[in-house]
Amino acid sequence: MKHQLSRRIDCLIGSVWVVWLTAVFACLLVMTSAVAADATPAPLPPPPPNPQFGVIESTENPTAATELGVSWTRLIFHWGEIQANGPDTWTPKFNDAEIDAELAAGREVVGLLVGIPDWARDERLLPRGLWFAVDDPENSWANFVRQVVLRYNGRINHWIIWNEPDIAASEIAHTWDGSVADFAQLQRVAYLTAKAANPNAVIHLAAFTYWADVYAGTEQYMARLLDVLLADPAAATYNTYFDVATAHLYFQPAQIYDLLTLFQEIMRQRGLTQPIWLVETNAPPVDDPTWPVRAHHLYVTQAEQAAFVPQAVAAALAAGALRISLYKLQDTPSDRAANPEPFGLLRLNGQRRPAFTTYAVAVQYLAQAQQATWTRRDGIGQIEVVQPDRVTAVLFNRLFFDQEAVVTAVAPTALLVNQWGVARPITATHGVYTLTLPAAPCSQPIGDYCMIGGPTFYLVQARTGDTAPALPVPTVTPSPTPTVTPAPTLTPTPTTTLTPTPTATPTSTPTTQPANSTNQLTNQPTNQATNQATNNLPAYISYLFLATAVALAIGLWLRARQAG
Repeated sequence: MKHQLSRRIDCLIGSVWVVWLTAVFACLLVMTSAVAADATPAPLPPPPPNPQFGVIESTENPTAATELGVSWTRLIFHWGEIQANGPDTWTPKFNDAEIDAELAAGREVVGLLVGIPDWARDERLLPRGLWFAVDDPENSWANFVRQVVLRYNGRINHWIIWNEPDIAASEIAHTWDGSVADFAQLQRVAYLTAKAANPNAVIHLAAFTYWADVYAGTEQYMARLLDVLLADPAAATYNTYFDVATAHLYFQPAQIYDLLTLFQEIMRQRGLTQPIWLVETNAPPVDDPTWPVRAHHLYVTQAEQAAFVPQAVAAALAAGALRISLYKLQDTPSDRAANPEPFGLLRLNGQRRPAFTTYAVAVQYLAQAQQATWTRRDGIGQIEVVQPDRVTAVLFNRLFFDQEAVVTAVAPTALLVNQWGVARPITATHGVYTLTLPAAPCSQPIGDYCMIGGPTFYLVQARTGDTAPALPVPTVTPSPTPTVTPAPTLTPTPTTTLTPTPTATPTSTPTTQPANSTNQLTNQPTNQATNQATNNLPAYISYLFLATAVALAIGLWLRARQAG
């Protein structure tokens, strides 16, 4: 009898351990699934090539650049590094295989020429022989430009000449020690040399900061430079020595519009018609846990950076920018020495910041823009983008409380897309779409409005006036936004004095609101479930330890009873 009881107790103990091991396996399976779901979001299907949109240094992560859907990139060819050891050396940062891979992926490469090696500097810290003829062997700058253009002839045709020469010598980003006249000579030599080496070369003017001259109380560097170039009797023959103007503008979507307008006005006042590219833009965040920022320039959260990207892109299109690029694709180890804030759409470890997703969605839904107009610029931002088969209204709230936006219906139904790419069809009522736009976080007010608007939305209508266009819907899952939101320290940048008038009359709200016409928009990342599962991992582990303790206690108690 006692032997049978012992066997039953052993059987019971074995059953308890089997149940416990099964629970352990199940919990581990749930934990693994949650982590895998959160770590590997669904990739964005690459859209058709779109030459309007690019990203700086796509070579840092070509796969991610393809997922973004961008079609061009800019790479820096630093003369001081390429020929650091003499004119017969050549050690570029980017090798031929990397450049060929970019071209094979369908991305055009734009080169930026900047820097001077020590051996090539004269007593004024300028390129030795700069003022000599372009075919003079002693003109070191002409020799370098000729070498780089010939070496990449057919693979790289766009060349930007220098970077932000207006920055003072006291600043970390200072690159130019000469006068405006010296820089005009640098531009002339580069233009004439590059065109002789490659007739298909497209030569860009350097980008200027705008603020350097504002703080110094001087006329804009671009205006002073163009006046010097236009004084050259041969300027008309050589297209004033540039084919494209370049801009670097950050942080404020409205100011991006204003300053692009200003730069073009500077050219138009001088009879110049060259197009302009926005080659660098971004609003780097201060709250990324992997790169906390203490001495920030302006206060921007990761959530606000995500909203900034489509607002800046739409504003640049409305201001007439021919191409637009984000600075930059991914953080690199050397970035911390140059910038207090992280600019990468990807972190140093390759993880996505939320802005990566919103840029991919902007590229998708603003592709092939033919015309764009900022139609409403008060508490609500509304930018109309005309495309071959559709018209897209880019909408965002510029104040810190919810507001309604009313958009005239071109078609009876439309596609409403939030900045994460989540889309749904909606129906017009009484000839309008009435939408509730969520408040802007407003971490950094500028004047009467928030520097960066709230979550951005796209209202897409078919131009035919029939039905909502059938567009591919991005499936990228955005990275979760950190929950830490420290109180902002406000240090507003002075606003530009430009107040351009919108080119179209803002749509007014009808006096009779149609019933049930308000659509409360949602703007949440789509991976909340997996995030919740991941956040519950500590609870799963606690349950496992509890189950282990209970199983051991039962086993010991039964053994004690058996021994007694």
